[in-house]
Amino acid sequence: MSKVVILSGSPSTQSRLYGLIHYATEQLREAGAEVTLLNVVDLPAEDLIKANFSSPDVTASLALLADADAVIVASPVYKAAYSGLLKIFLDLVPQEGLREKPVLPLFIGGTLAHLLVIDYALKPVLNALGGRHILGGVYAVDQWVERLPGGAYGLSEELVVRLDRSVKELNELLKL
Repeated sequence: MSKVVILSGSPSTQSRLYGLIHYATEQLREAGAEVTLLNVVDLPAEDLIKANFSSPDVTASLALLADADAVIVASPVYKAAYSGLLKIFLDLVPQEGLREKPVLPLFIGGTLAHLLVIDYALKPVLNALGGRHILGGVYAVDQWVERLPGGAYGLSEELVVRLDRSVKELNELLKL
């Protein structure tokens, strides 16, 4: 069974980004993958900021990432880039921490104006971490994700099509 870690850099677990995360999780599990969500916001802030590599939470998170067959990197867009919270965590990942792992970016922002954030802000960092097979990813606009009662999310038809295509590509790489 392939292991996929979803690395969420959202500072809020109420973000519409979780509509994308939940959908991708469901699709991957249906295909037979073991999916683990790693919310960076749940890690001790002081350990992240001070790069405390002896922190049990940090070492466990990095071990989870190291053991993954694939990684989904998810973030809201702030000031034309991924979240600072995500950057703080990525700074702790070893130099070759993403080598031989397919990486699928999932991003959400307020407008289409930030569509290229994956290519211009995220991909260079992933590449520096050894990521060589970085999928095109999915960029969504907030308006494409509706919060529903009970914590569920409704996704626009266009977004579902794009997520299905990207998750299918990841499944093929994992041979699911």
